[in-house]
Amino acid sequence: MGKLLALAVLGIVAAFLGERLQTFRNKINASRELEPKRLPNCHLIKGIEAGSEDIDILPNGLAFISSGLKYPGMTCFAPDKPGKILLMDLNDENPRATELRISHGFDMASFNPHGISTYVDKDDAVYLFVVNHPQSKSTVELFKFVEEENSLVHLKTIRHELLQSMNDIVAVSSNSFYATNDHYFTEHILIYLELFLGLAWTNVVYYSPKEFREVATGFYSANGINISPDGKYVYVVDLMDRSIHVMEKHANWSLTEVKVLQFDTIIDNVFVDRYNGDIWGGCHPNGMKLFNYDPENPPGSEVLRIQDILSEKPTVTQVYVDDGSVLQASSVAAVYDKKLLIGTIFHRALYCKL
Repeated sequence: MGKLLALAVLGIVAAFLGERLQTFRNKINASRELEPKRLPNCHLIKGIEAGSEDIDILPNGLAFISSGLKYPGMTCFAPDKPGKILLMDLNDENPRATELRISHGFDMASFNPHGISTYVDKDDAVYLFVVNHPQSKSTVELFKFVEEENSLVHLKTIRHELLQSMNDIVAVSSNSFYATNDHYFTEHILIYLELFLGLAWTNVVYYSPKEFREVATGFYSANGINISPDGKYVYVVDLMDRSIHVMEKHANWSLTEVKVLQFDTIIDNVFVDRYNGDIWGGCHPNGMKLFNYDPENPPGSEVLRIQDILSEKPTVTQVYVDDGSVLQASSVAAVYDKKLLIGTIFHRALYCKL
């Protein structure tokens, strides 16, 4: 009787593990292959060799790029070099990426930038919020951009127990923001277990100098975040669920879900065109190739454009696809004046004229 019970338990466990493995493979599109769909007027950006994980563009065409991310379980082509923030002026005929100087006193040696967001106040001062992972921790670094000096002045570091595994950020004033946590656990083994079991425990938090609180939860892997041009809606990407959650923003900064859009691809970060509200997503066509990096069969890149997201039938357009031979692991796509920048987690960056 005891042996039969043991065999039954083993059978149940094996069936459970098999179901979870198949579900996980389906979630990350382990078998998905796409034909390349490239754009005619594109070139790789010189000076970007180790990632361009997130990009934000000011109304005047200045693009900020975070580079050099070192993320647990992810490939990094410059593991011994600190990260940096790059700047491109998209008004130039042939824009170049240049590294921004950061004020003295900031610990550049441990700088590990992830998601970024800009905010322009009523006096036209520009603030840059950066998710940072020094020593595998999560902080937010607040900078002021000094254009005439091509530099960033570090204003403060924000730490809090609610920022346990930050991914992305969107500024809503010169000193407040929403941010996503992409994992509930911080230990590597527990993170893998969390993903394998499909635990929907990640969240969105809101910060201001007066308060710090959770405003939305129940995401499998809360990732990219951005806000509509009118400031009424916040868009939250659930990377592992392959979805975008449209959240209504209330006067007290709380968020309530309006709708959820599901996709066939794994969306990473989202950029919102401030002029027409279109959403641009940098995507991973096949997550298995991303998590199990093979230079002979690298992860590809995909860009989606989502129009009229609040309508009953938003228009979703596949703008760009590459099999990894040009661009690997796209994480963001940002537009300005018919110019498109496609960034990656650890690879190059692409500049295209639309």
